[in-house]
Amino acid sequence: MLQVKNISFSVPEKQILHDISFSMDQGKFIGIIGPNGSGKSTMLKIIYRYLKQSSGQVTLYENDMEQMTRKKIAQEMAVVSQETPVLFDFTVKDLVMMGRTPYKQWLAQDSKEDFAIVEESMKLADVLYLKDRTLGQLSGGEKKRVMLARALAQQANILILDEPTNHLDIEHQLQLMDLVKELPITIIAALHDLNLAASYCDELLLMDEGNLHRKGTPEQVLTEETIKQVFHVQAGISKNPFTQKLHLFFYAENVGRSEDK
Repeated sequence: MLQVKNISFSVPEKQILHDISFSMDQGKFIGIIGPNGSGKSTMLKIIYRYLKQSSGQVTLYENDMEQMTRKKIAQEMAVVSQETPVLFDFTVKDLVMMGRTPYKQWLAQDSKEDFAIVEESMKLADVLYLKDRTLGQLSGGEKKRVMLARALAQQANILILDEPTNHLDIEHQLQLMDLVKELPITIIAALHDLNLAASYCDELLLMDEGNLHRKGTPEQVLTEETIKQVFHVQAGISKNPFTQKLHLFFYAENVGRSEDK
């Protein structure tokens, strides 16, 4: 479905990503993990065309994404970023309605179908009760869920999430992850929380210093040796008694970066 081929990305005096390649199958939940500064968000921004790679190619259904229009990309990919880049204080229902924009002609009116999709998206993201509030009246967690509702209203085949659980309490973290896990689409998420990644992702991409360090299932990627090497902490691995998924616990004493790092 999606292929990343030999992607590198540089800014003046620094290379951020180094010759990264991988592919993603339709319907999978893919997690991108790694320490701060490893290139997770940069990789996502290249995938959804916010940034242009220095070299390499991203293809969607074997089509070069550089040749696709922004409207077509928005029909295929919905994004919930770390930031909330809204310049005006729209109401929640108006903001979620913006998710229907890729399907409209210029100045076209909202249809009954649009209103139905927007209401269902707000219900799924648990923000329908906020529909008449403005963005400035919301907490950080509420804003995150509103942005998810807007992304759901796009009805795209791929949902990209950059640190989706930031600003959310434990209950809403699990609700959001349960919701996106059940969606019949491809999910690509950059995650800090390794236990959430282990519980919800079908496959993980482990980034380290701009390189793709390892790719595979959570069991293949989240080993004690790999966690010590990349995250510089001791790790113990057990099973979550509720889900039977991997559960990690950490211990930082006597584990640090070598002097040359």
